[in-house]
This record gives sequence, C-alpha cells and structure tokens, in this order.
Amino acid sequence: MAEIKDPENTVIIELKDGNVVIELLPDVAPKHSERMKELARAGEYDNVCFHRVIDGFMAQTGDVANGDMEDGFNIRMAGTGGSSLPNLPAEFSKLPHDRGTLGAARSANPDSANSQFFINFKDNHFLNGQYTVYGRVIEGMEHVDAITRGEPPAEPDRMISVKVAADA
Repeated sequence: MAEIKDPENTVIIELKDGNVVIELLPDVAPKHSERMKELARAGEYDNVCFHRVIDGFMAQTGDVANGDMEDGFNIRMAGTGGSSLPNLPAEFSKLPHDRGTLGAARSANPDSANSQFFINFKDNHFLNGQYTVYGRVIEGMEHVDAITRGEPPAEPDRMISVKVAADA
C-alpha cells in the first residue's frame, strides 16, 4: 500500500478488485472532507452502488439514501438523493478536475452537494470552478478504471466498505 502521510484525512474504499486509497483535501474543502469521513465512519457508504459511470468521464456513487444494494435495491432510484443530511455549500478552488480527483456531485444548485461524489477517469477541466474538488486517488486507480459502465449499469459495482485510514 502507498505510504499514508495523514491517516485521519485518507479514505480507503474497498471495491471488488481491490482497494482505492483517497487523500482528502481538508485545507481546500474542509466541509466536504469532513462529511466524507463522517459518512465513512458511520458505515453509510458501505454497499452503496456506482449508479452513473460514463466511459471516458467519471464514476459517480455515494447516494446514501438510495444507493445501498440491500433491502429491495432499485437501481432507478440510485442517484436521486434525498438524504436527511443538510446540503453543503460549494467549496470551489483552483484545483483542476484531473484524472483521479474526487468531485462533489450536486444538482444545478452549486450549494446542493450532500453525500454523492464522483471520481474522474480523465482530466475533465470543463468542470473546473463548477464542482468542489476535495480529494484525489493516490493508489488503486486501476480499480476505479474497472468499474462497470452505465447510466445506470445493469449490474452496478458497489463500494464494499469505506473506512478512514486512521480507523482501519
């Protein structure tokens, strides 16, 4: 595993093919980084599917209200949101949406990010300044690249578990 410099601000996502290690950026986007750690520690991201995966663009997941692949899972509802958590204000920065960066998914309202996020498959600079960047993959991008594509995928991949490295 890659050297983890700051275990309190590193998240490990277990996928079917292996782990993805994400370095959060609390100095750039403190509210988004804190929300991800809070949901990971509560187990809210465990078993949540990747509901929107566009080849050459990004993989989106994190719908804690509708994305859990247990209890009568309905892929058509995944991604529609509805979490009882308050929305987060945008934390835009000069960081570009490069390959492997983590962006906050939201509706048309810039201050509507909640629990959902996406990982960029490639540099998507047209998103710069419009979506909050709050993390980057430091290991396991090959596992992100292997996520099943679709909007939604017929058989979606899921985050088996999500942990803060300091707790693992």
